[in-house]
Amino acid sequence: MFDMSTRRLFALYLGLILFGVSVALMVRADLGLDPWDVLHQGLARRTGIGLGWIVIAVGALVLLAWLPLRQRPGLGTVSNVVVVGLTAQAALAVVPDPHPLGVRLALLVLGIVANGAATGLYIGAGLGPGPRDGLMTGLAARGLQIRWARMGIELSVLAVGWLLGGTVGVGTVVYALSIGPLAQFFIRRFHIIDRKVSFNG
Repeated sequence: MFDMSTRRLFALYLGLILFGVSVALMVRADLGLDPWDVLHQGLARRTGIGLGWIVIAVGALVLLAWLPLRQRPGLGTVSNVVVVGLTAQAALAVVPDPHPLGVRLALLVLGIVANGAATGLYIGAGLGPGPRDGLMTGLAARGLQIRWARMGIELSVLAVGWLLGGTVGVGTVVYALSIGPLAQFFIRRFHIIDRKVSFNG
């Protein structure tokens, strides 16, 4: 029905849109965000600029940091910068602020699971990593172990975002503990290019 290229493009853009929606759900839950979105929210609160526009601006700046690392962006990389931010901005405009704790918890869980599924879709499409993932892999390619690269980056942006007023809470901890297993689960199911590829972490 669809050729391979069409399937990859569909998975990429579905994943990026779902990722933007997941960001909005976690923001509305107001129980804590992932490290990068703590930074995005802190910058948005300090500047008065919409969070989605901040996501785009930070993504573009991170992409510039690829230059000294000699990373090469793909279609998915550039699309990630734009689509996630636009979708998050649009979703925040229509998803209301919930007040009951039960609703906020449901939004948090839904947002984290959707984030994992979105990661599986856009990475599985094989059209280029997001700018933040590429920064991590670029540092790893220069000799830094990937776990230390990721930890250093995420702790840094989390600290800066918290100082700027971003929301850190139980959702931040739940995201940190669950996103790895969720992403691995969904990457295995949505990977399009080579079903024989093994994902071990």
